[in-house]
Amino acid sequence: MKQVRGAHKQEYEVFPKVTAVAPGRFHLIGEHSWFFRDKTLSMAVNLPVYISVSKRDDSVLKFYFLQMNERKRSNLSSLKFRREDRWANAIKAVISGFLAGGCTLGGMNITVYSDILPSAGFGITTAIKAASALAFRELFSRGMSDAELLAAIERGNKSFLQTGNYNADNFAALYSKAGKLLITDHARAAYDYVDFPFDDSLILLTDARVPRVSVWDENTIHESENALLLGDLRERKRGVYGGWQYENNVTEINETLSAVNEDTRRKLLCIMREHNDVIDARTALVKNDFGKFARAVNHSHESMRDLFELSCPEIDWILKRVGELEPNLEQLRNPVTCGRITGKGFGRCLYTFIRKEDEEAFQTKLSEYERIFGFHPSLYRVLPADGAHIVK
Repeated sequence: MKQVRGAHKQEYEVFPKVTAVAPGRFHLIGEHSWFFRDKTLSMAVNLPVYISVSKRDDSVLKFYFLQMNERKRSNLSSLKFRREDRWANAIKAVISGFLAGGCTLGGMNITVYSDILPSAGFGITTAIKAASALAFRELFSRGMSDAELLAAIERGNKSFLQTGNYNADNFAALYSKAGKLLITDHARAAYDYVDFPFDDSLILLTDARVPRVSVWDENTIHESENALLLGDLRERKRGVYGGWQYENNVTEINETLSAVNEDTRRKLLCIMREHNDVIDARTALVKNDFGKFARAVNHSHESMRDLFELSCPEIDWILKRVGELEPNLEQLRNPVTCGRITGKGFGRCLYTFIRKEDEEAFQTKLSEYERIFGFHPSLYRVLPADGAHIVK
């Protein structure tokens, strides 16, 4: 808080009028399921992004990202997406969403403070949007409801950035609670909480620093026909979280998915598995059953790797080393470790849950990764964190 306020004062010669903070986050399971109106399990983490804002007497917008030592500039009357503005486009999108909703804004000096850069993933860009939205509401539109704020973010994503608007991203950034995970139900555009009981586990986020590559276009399976097929495979079931689950009869599944090619079939099967893994993981969290939780996470990564084709050798190598931390490799019915790739499309990041006593061994294995693959990974110890809020 002091650092961002001091940086803002040094840059603009005035202290900020308001400062907001939002957490980083990662999706544990189900991050690719939004189009099919399924569920996503997410964790906001203590990788904070601070946004400090002061008003100006004109319509100029000035942006400063301390850690990147970058400055951008725009104007309320000529707000445009510019590829070279990169991180500043996220803030401009929120401003655009507010303006399109009829809000009256003025010129602003804006400072971004984040030790984790947006390129690393971990939801930093979404955190920039969430913290900016709260700051703008505090400064210019205190009567704005949460629904109206979410609508402003959505307008910015869709109209200004020309990207999708993902409820799981927004909900995790805005409404998460420390010590809990958040489940987004895309069918209801709603969220729910589940306690995180595994205090003995160490949660690690790893940026494997793998160069991003072009993979298959995920939009190829985002067809209404595919959504209808999966809808036919849903069965209502009492006692199951959300009231339904996917059909598990192999014959029924094969008959229903026979209308699509084999590649699409594998990816739709992955979506079905993801939903079941979210349900299993939640059940395990409620029952404080780490073994069941770990099996759901590991199963989800196997689906991402084998069916959705979104993993890579480097990340698979790290996760294999995580598995080697198991004390009894001959009996993995109740694993004490787990991990999965994370990030939309091809992500270069992964998360792991390991025992605290295994941290040194894991870091030793990461040093082997750098020697073998030539990439220097970044490792972050994280905890479930609160969602965005104004810093007093």
